[in-house]
Amino acid sequence: MDFPELLFQRMNSYSSVLPQPQHVKDFTNGMIRFLFPLRCNKESTLNSLRAEWQRLQGLFMDLLSLLHHNESAEKLSELFFAKIPSIHEQLLKDAQHFADCDPAAKSVGEVMLCYPGYYAIAVYRLANEMYKLKIPVIPRAISEHAHSKTGIDIHPGATIGKYFYIDHGTGIVIGETTEIGDNVKIYQGVTLGAMYVEKSLQNTKRHPTIEDNVIIYAGSAILGGNTVIGKNTVVGGNVWLTKSVEPDSIVYNNHKAEVVVKNKVII
Repeated sequence: MDFPELLFQRMNSYSSVLPQPQHVKDFTNGMIRFLFPLRCNKESTLNSLRAEWQRLQGLFMDLLSLLHHNESAEKLSELFFAKIPSIHEQLLKDAQHFADCDPAAKSVGEVMLCYPGYYAIAVYRLANEMYKLKIPVIPRAISEHAHSKTGIDIHPGATIGKYFYIDHGTGIVIGETTEIGDNVKIYQGVTLGAMYVEKSLQNTKRHPTIEDNVIIYAGSAILGGNTVIGKNTVVGGNVWLTKSVEPDSIVYNNHKAEVVVKNKVII
């Protein structure tokens, strides 16, 4: 057996149950264009939106059919698309929140069209719904497409509340078991991650909890499943946190590179 034949056999052993990257890309971009028609180059009409709705359902069924029997795929597709109206309503609130937070934003439409952080959140909310339906592979593939476009890596399993705001965004990492409350704002380069990577931790909470109204500035890393950042806390730039912080705190590095919370060193 020559190597091309061996390679062909190896590829066929797993590729038959994986979605094609182009199909994932087409579905993801199609959903975003459908939910936000201003991202299209043409005017949308009611008839064109209805036709696109049906096309997207067909694309999703094609993706699901690789992983499920037709009957299961049809049921999952119905459940997912039934959630789209509420997802869209939440995304409209997210967009308004972006426009309210950022003095550089001139309109909600500008946020929808131009902001990579908003695009990443929109794709996350779609992927998260699939994740909750226990659809394999596809949520992660969709999330990685958004990651490649924006530099923002949000695992579809993360739990993120209302009015989530990402400013700039490049280099942000949000792990699978992260929990984020409402009205949280994070800047570029923030990592919400695990203390270390080990397969035996697969079914445990490995990533932090960020409560309501928290701001995390650029370059900070908050690690560990037992780490809780209390509500109304501000975490300064380039802070390394592996311990919980009480609500209403200010966290920053002092001149000795020690982490300070409410004037108490907690390293």
